[in-house]
Amino acid sequence: MSDNLKDLSEAGVSIWLDDLSRERLDSGNLAELVKNDHVVGVTTNPSIFASALGEGERYDDQVKELAQQGADVDQTVFALTTTDVRNACDVLKPVFDATGGEDGRVSIEVAPDLAHDADETLASAKELWAEVDRENLFIKIPATTEGALAISDTLGEGISVNVTLIFGLDRYQGVMDAYLEGLEKAKEHGHDLSKIYSVASFFVSRVDSEIDSRLDDIGGHDDLKGKAGVANARLAYAAYEKFFAGERWEALAAAGANKQRPLWASTGVKNPGYDDTMYVVDLAVENTVNTMPEKTMQAVKDHGVVKGDQVRPHYEDARKVMADLKEAGIDYDDVIATLEQEGVEKFVKSWNELLETVRKNLEAANS
Repeated sequence: MSDNLKDLSEAGVSIWLDDLSRERLDSGNLAELVKNDHVVGVTTNPSIFASALGEGERYDDQVKELAQQGADVDQTVFALTTTDVRNACDVLKPVFDATGGEDGRVSIEVAPDLAHDADETLASAKELWAEVDRENLFIKIPATTEGALAISDTLGEGISVNVTLIFGLDRYQGVMDAYLEGLEKAKEHGHDLSKIYSVASFFVSRVDSEIDSRLDDIGGHDDLKGKAGVANARLAYAAYEKFFAGERWEALAAAGANKQRPLWASTGVKNPGYDDTMYVVDLAVENTVNTMPEKTMQAVKDHGVVKGDQVRPHYEDARKVMADLKEAGIDYDDVIATLEQEGVEKFVKSWNELLETVRKNLEAANS
C-alpha cells in the first residue's frame, strides 16, 4: 500500500496540521497524527481557536477557574490558547529534538488587531513567548508594512517567528530582508543564531479565488483559471533560492543561522472543481513546509500522487502563467493589495468571533 504522506515527507516537505483543539490533545489524536501520518508541526489562528472553543466541553473547567479569578475576556483567551499551544509543543517536542529544531513547531498568533502597530506586536510576541515557555514555539506575525519592523525586532530578541499573510512577491522579498535584519540584531544582542528559526507563510488558494473571480468578470479566459496560486508560489520559491545564495546571507550562515523556509498556507482547495490535492502535490519541493487542514491531509493520504520536485522544473511555466494573466487584464499588484487588506480584516473578524465565544463562555461560567 502506498504511503503518499511519507512520499511527500521524503520529497523534503514538512507536513504541518493547520488545526488544534483540546479535543485533539486530550484524545491523543494529535499524537496519533504525528506517529502515523508524518505530521511534524502545527499552526493555529483565531478561527481555529474559535471553532475549538465553540465545540465540546473540554474548556469548561479552565473557563470556570478563570471566571472565579476574575479574568476578563482577553486574559481568558490568552490563558486558554497558550495552554493548548504549550501542550501541543510538548507533544511535538520529540520531533523538535529529532530534527535539530527545524520541525516539531507549534505556531501561535499575536492579536490580529495589532497588525499595524509594530511596538505592540513586539510586546505581544514577547508575552506569548514567555507564557508558553517552550523552545519549539513559533510566534506568528502578519507581513504588513509595520509587521516587517516587528518581525526583525522579535527575531532580534532570539524569538522564532512564523511570518504569515504573505500573498505577493514584493512583500515576500521584504519579509526575507526583515528576517536577515532580525538575525543581525540577534547576533548583536549575543543570541545563538543556530537556535533561531523562521518560516514565511505564503498563501496559495486565496490567490486563485481572487484572480478566478476577476477572470470571470473579464470573460473568455477559463484556461487561466486555477493556475495563478501555484505559479505565484513557484516564483516565490525561485526568489527564496536566489535570496539565500547572497553574500549577506552567507555571512549569517557562517555564524550558524538557519534559512527561513517557505511555508505553503491556505492549501485547502476553495473551488470544488479543482483537484483537492493540487496545492500540496504541485508545490512539492525540498526545504518547504505545507500546512494543511486535516481534510486536505487526508485527501493527500488517500490519492495525492507525489512526483518529486514540482517547483524548480516549472519556473518558466510559472512566469508564462503570470505574463498571460497580465495580458488578459489582471492587475497583479491590485490583486495582492486586495488580498492583504482582506487577509488582515478576516483575521480581525476571526479574533472578534473568538472574543465573543469566550465572552459567552465566561458569562455561562458566572451564571
